[in-house]
Amino acid sequence: MTRAVVLGGGFAGTLAGAVLARHVDDVIVIENDHYPADPRARRGLPQSQHSHVLVAGGARALQELLPGTLEELFARGAHHRRLPGDALILAAAGWFRRLDTGAYLISCSRGLLDQVVRQRALGAVSTCTGTRAPGAVSTWAGTRALGLVGDASRVTGVSVSREDGAPETIEADLVVDATGRRSKAPRWLAEIGGPEIEELTVSSGLAYSTRVFQAPAELAGEIPAIMLHPRPSRGRPGQGATLFPIEDGRWIVTLTGTRGGEPPTDERGFADFARSLRDPIVADLMAAATPLGGVRPYRDTSNRRRFFERARPPAGFVAIGDAVVAVNPVHSHGMSVAALGALRLDRELTRRGLDPAATPELQAAMTAEAESSWRMALAQDAGPAGRREATAFEREILTRRTRALLSSPELAAEFFRAQTLMPPRAEKDGSAVVRALTGEPDPLLTTREAVMRYPALHAWWDALTRVRGGREPSLR
Repeated sequence: MTRAVVLGGGFAGTLAGAVLARHVDDVIVIENDHYPADPRARRGLPQSQHSHVLVAGGARALQELLPGTLEELFARGAHHRRLPGDALILAAAGWFRRLDTGAYLISCSRGLLDQVVRQRALGAVSTCTGTRAPGAVSTWAGTRALGLVGDASRVTGVSVSREDGAPETIEADLVVDATGRRSKAPRWLAEIGGPEIEELTVSSGLAYSTRVFQAPAELAGEIPAIMLHPRPSRGRPGQGATLFPIEDGRWIVTLTGTRGGEPPTDERGFADFARSLRDPIVADLMAAATPLGGVRPYRDTSNRRRFFERARPPAGFVAIGDAVVAVNPVHSHGMSVAALGALRLDRELTRRGLDPAATPELQAAMTAEAESSWRMALAQDAGPAGRREATAFEREILTRRTRALLSSPELAAEFFRAQTLMPPRAEKDGSAVVRALTGEPDPLLTTREAVMRYPALHAWWDALTRVRGGREPSLR
């Protein structure tokens, strides 16, 4: 009998358990929390009340791992939005036009996503018994991981404590750390004589606040995803907002701000912040909707990376998901990287088998799946520190390319495919870049023009205009 133990029963741990069940005789998932019976927010998940989306790369990986999952999500109210084809996106330079890039996102509540994936991945769950249902992964809910068992050369299991407080040891051929950005694995490895794990933290300087709304009947249809990106400005904080439709005719609104411009957590301040943004479209939609619950803040947005692959931890141990690379949640990559990592885990185990001696190579593969997300997050969040001042010519080139991105199908496809963790297109047409740098850019769209390019949204815009009392404010 071979056994694997997964520490953490969240999204990454659930997918890891499903994958390991294809390669190992016995899989145990250790989860400190208890799973809710319905798709509501889970107490032990700090971000459960905030916006969560699957981007295209992660959605494809999830569907390959668990066929039929996306169909079930859509049947239960999740929304598919092409980027920027089904989205209103106000970038720093202006509104995107309606372009077909192949990129997309899927939006729903985190509770719904977790419940659907958990039921499909783990099958019948046995709670706190340690018994394994046929064809399923056993989940020990309400159980706390205390540390690793083994020595500097080999991890042989884990020490856990159930709710009655009695510690016990679970022997395992492989231990997988899926406990997220607050992982204690570096300390646990040190306690058994393992190597020190180098860790890098890059602050994003970002805070966000979230509130859920019930959409009014006249606006509850196929509303686009709405994203108001901050516009960089020296000496001023960046502020923005997103509005995503989720199941049951609800919207989830997240307001973001960097240091000195953090979004408030009180109801009045939340509304005033949305009204102060470059375009009032999110504020107007909020004013027409019914709040469901209060405003919830989130501040732990640093980008964090643990270099397990450099340290070469003991055989029989591997870390995955946010325990390895956790980027600023505003980039919406966490769950998608977890799905891509689980798919890579499946492929590596198929190729190598369950060989504890090969876990350093397995760890390197898990890290590689998060590399592009890490680089994108740092490029956007690290700020100008350490960079030389751009020349006037370089600024002009950047301005032209940024402006052309709004209307060039080629440049937009390259941008959105990267942002949604999709592989780049095989062919690259350099002429699009040449036209962007030398040609006359297309005129910028007004908010009305951006909306009216979507025939299905004409009635939606008319309803919104009525909500605004006939006003059509211009961009700030």
